[in-house]
Amino acid sequence: MNVIETISGKKLYVEIKPIADGDYKVLSKSRFFFDWKAEQEFEVYKMQIIETNKIIGLISLEKIPEEWRVHIRLLTVSKENRGKEKKYDKIAGNLIAFAAKIAIKEYAEFACVSLRPKTQIVKHYIDKYNMRLTGVTLSIEVPEILDLINYYDHEK
Repeated sequence: MNVIETISGKKLYVEIKPIADGDYKVLSKSRFFFDWKAEQEFEVYKMQIIETNKIIGLISLEKIPEEWRVHIRLLTVSKENRGKEKKYDKIAGNLIAFAAKIAIKEYAEFACVSLRPKTQIVKHYIDKYNMRLTGVTLSIEVPEILDLINYYDHEK
């Protein structure tokens, strides 16, 4: 997986791995918009640039096996990576693709990924990630999940 440095167009390789207890000390609400300590009972992952180990995105997941679904409880990019002036592109897409890979591993052809976005970005998730409105959540299923994974995770 990689992100793109917006100024230079340079690809930087990233990894997504479980958050360590010590990471919570550097996850300020001012930089990551939520109190991530409140998510500790769920599966929380960090995305970091491999070269620097700098955390640039976070995702909290909840598996719902009876619905063959992985639900994205929270997803955020760091403050400097939001909006038109963001430093790196493709962070959120990579995090959603990561959740999709977990869903495929857990539920195979029945896999589903869902999230409950803020109202103002519903259209963005529908347009950019091919999600569908399913009640109060947005979701993506096979075969669109596979397209998402192939787009974001086709390299290292």
